Amino acid sequence: MNDQNQTRPELLVPAGDSRRLRTAIRFKADAVYLGGTAFGMRSAPDNFDDAQLEVAVALAHANGVKVYLTVNVLPRSGELPALPRFLAHAASCNVDALIVSDLGVLEYAKQYAPGVPLHISTQMGVVNYAAANALYRLGARRIVTARELSLKELKVMRANIPQDLELECFIHGAMCVSFSGRCLLSNYLAGRDSNRGDCAQPCRWTYNLVEEKRPGQFFPIEDRDGATYILNAKDLCMIEHLPELIDAGINSFKIEGRAKSEYYVAVVTNAYRKALDGYFAAPSPGYRPEQWVADELTKISYRDYCTGFFFGDPRETANISFRGGYNRLWDVMAIVERSEHGRVFCTQRNRFFAGDTLEVLTPDAVPFTVTADDLQNADGEPIEATSHPMMPFSFACDVPLAPETILRKARDD
Repeated sequence: MNDQNQTRPELLVPAGDSRRLRTAIRFKADAVYLGGTAFGMRSAPDNFDDAQLEVAVALAHANGVKVYLTVNVLPRSGELPALPRFLAHAASCNVDALIVSDLGVLEYAKQYAPGVPLHISTQMGVVNYAAANALYRLGARRIVTARELSLKELKVMRANIPQDLELECFIHGAMCVSFSGRCLLSNYLAGRDSNRGDCAQPCRWTYNLVEEKRPGQFFPIEDRDGATYILNAKDLCMIEHLPELIDAGINSFKIEGRAKSEYYVAVVTNAYRKALDGYFAAPSPGYRPEQWVADELTKISYRDYCTGFFFGDPRETANISFRGGYNRLWDVMAIVERSEHGRVFCTQRNRFFAGDTLEVLTPDAVPFTVTADDLQNADGEPIEATSHPMMPFSFACDVPLAPETILRKARDD
């Protein structure tokens, strides 16, 4: 491996709202990316209004975590008058970078948020060093590369751009079937603009062929029962290939998922944090994370995993998941509120029973199990199960568990 590529990459984590931001910080992200209430590519999360953004940046910085603000929609002309104020407020909050995908927004950012570093979104589809260098001359300090690039192509780009121009790559999460996320399926089929944060994800729907003279008669696209998920991409997972990514000179490892749950943020951040720390404790081209670390990524809701385009064009499978929905093998049972006098006090997330074995997820230890003995409701009365959503309860436990610790359980089916 080239010594210049041994700089520890940043672990960049999504934060869809303040709760997920706190989770990312707790599980030791180096940086988070988040959106305001306008000009961002995710409308489903709560995002951050002006006051919340100021608080979020202060909280992150107090914990040594950077904040990158998404300004990555392609704004229409009618929206531009609101952009200067948005950018100036972001600068006043001391965000660490703005993520942009439009040249006009880039120019506005230089004028109204001078001094704030500019990151070029994957939406701009940068696939070669000429484009990267041109954007560098325009003021960019980081390129979020197109997801369609292989590791070989990324090495070529790294070798032909300035050393202070950083490269950021998605290494985990959902993938869009369209080039660099630019797609109009949602616009046509659902009237929701996929390039303005409101994608209905029609690529996840099932499809059949219909012949013009046989209306209502549906033909499967391949020889399978029912319809086919021909546009449904698998999820990306590079947990087993961190040395290759580091050797390619990637400065920032990005996790997809601003619309995903707090639990997703906790598990994925924890897994990649442990994997990265494990690698740098003993760097080796053959490094692979401990098995429990890799296994963590099967304890969230996920589609079948693949390695995207990093190792070349996926011609055999096209990275298509031929099943709808997610793999869901585990559920969150409860969140710890406090521990005292040999009991753990929690709020319920899913129903479970007295005597069940629960797994404990915390950033400070390998997951371990506890038994929910002497289950009691908020009044201290014995109960057989946590039957009501968000109900407070407690159980006897010799191990003190910190607030916000996650208790989970494998599904029985």
